[in-house]
Amino acid sequence: MIVSDESLELLSRCFPNFKSLVLVSCEGFTTDGLAAIAANCRLLKELDLQENDIDDHRGHWLSCFPESSTSLVSLNFACLKGEINLPALERLVGRSPNLKVLRLNRAVPPDTLQKVLAQAPQLVDLGTGSYALDPDSDTYNTLKATVVKCKSIKSLSGFLDVGPRCLPSIYPILENLTSLNLSYAPGVHGSELIELIRQCVKLQRLWILDCIGDKGLGVVASTCKELQELRVFPSDPFAAGHASVTEEGLVAISIGCPKLHSLLYFCQQMTNAALITVAKNCPNFIRFRLCILDPTKPDAVTMRPLDEGFGAIVQACKNIRRLSLTGLLTDQVFLYIGMYAEQLEMLSIAFAGDSDNGMLYVLNGCKKLRKLEIRDSPFGNEALLKDVGKYETMRSLWMSSCEVTLGGCKALAKEMPRLNVEIINESDQMESGVDDEQRVEKMYLYRTLVGKRRDTPEFVWTL
Repeated sequence: MIVSDESLELLSRCFPNFKSLVLVSCEGFTTDGLAAIAANCRLLKELDLQENDIDDHRGHWLSCFPESSTSLVSLNFACLKGEINLPALERLVGRSPNLKVLRLNRAVPPDTLQKVLAQAPQLVDLGTGSYALDPDSDTYNTLKATVVKCKSIKSLSGFLDVGPRCLPSIYPILENLTSLNLSYAPGVHGSELIELIRQCVKLQRLWILDCIGDKGLGVVASTCKELQELRVFPSDPFAAGHASVTEEGLVAISIGCPKLHSLLYFCQQMTNAALITVAKNCPNFIRFRLCILDPTKPDAVTMRPLDEGFGAIVQACKNIRRLSLTGLLTDQVFLYIGMYAEQLEMLSIAFAGDSDNGMLYVLNGCKKLRKLEIRDSPFGNEALLKDVGKYETMRSLWMSSCEVTLGGCKALAKEMPRLNVEIINESDQMESGVDDEQRVEKMYLYRTLVGKRRDTPEFVWTL
């Protein structure tokens, strides 16, 4: 969403008892808006800023929390890029005895981290800021001694800047961790990363970069027997010859971590045999999202489509609710999805399918489907308009770079007036005289309780 400073200030003044604000992937506001929330919401318990694009040229907002403010339980400003009023941060933490979650940004140095931890040994979830310091320094030794006392920490993230030789200072708290997020820590890799993972015997959730390699995932598999969620992100997906993880790492995880039920896996290649093995070893998947960096790549061994592998996943994992898949895929895989994925609620497809039949298999078979995202696939008006009544039970349908035309979208909007149909053409604005046979760049269909939008920009048509 686009959120303005004026909206945040209005919110803070109209609701003096406001207790929780979570903003995810928002933009349009600055730290002035945060300052209003801090100053006026005197009972605030949670301020959680995730993946926001914030103009944070001023670092004064933390000092706007009144001295009487003692209610904070969760504070996350890791996405901010600007400087922070460090003394104000220390004072705020010091007078927040119930603070359980604290995630800092890169501007918070190790010496401030040490002071904060000394005042908040009750923290359960910690996101470090900068963790780059001389392991022979007094600051390092003091920080290490403070970390030892933080027995309550179960979730650890951050390390936005890190000196790998400093990592042993956190070893004492690793054995109690249930969640570790190193997806923003490219400086942690190689032998230091593997040694760190070996300490995390109780880990249930791991977010990590693919620089861990198949060998590192093997260590995860042999160490983290309680693992339930794994996300492996690309460290540099655009680098030529980038050494990513492969199907070998995923097979190792499936063998060693039978409790795994949520997966996001960016990889260089995959095979049907590997996916079939994963399906047999981990039938409890609820979310399965696999992204091959070359989205049309076939089975790396047989050069066949990956239909049978993904078919095995949906056939074995009876409770799967969210599925994202890439690779060389034909209509056959969508036939499998329509037949077996009875609990599926969200499906994301890219560069897949042969004809309109593929989309129809899914729409006709997955009765609980709520959200469907399709891009760069050969589905067109026939699939879109075959049975429009099914969209009444869905939350949204997104199609981009497909075969849908303006005329098809108009027909859909006319037949289903209770639904919103938006056409988004950013590169070439559409005008009233455009041919109905022209393909649309993006189409977004969704349900709403408030009727048509009245705030659409010029490149968005609401039909």
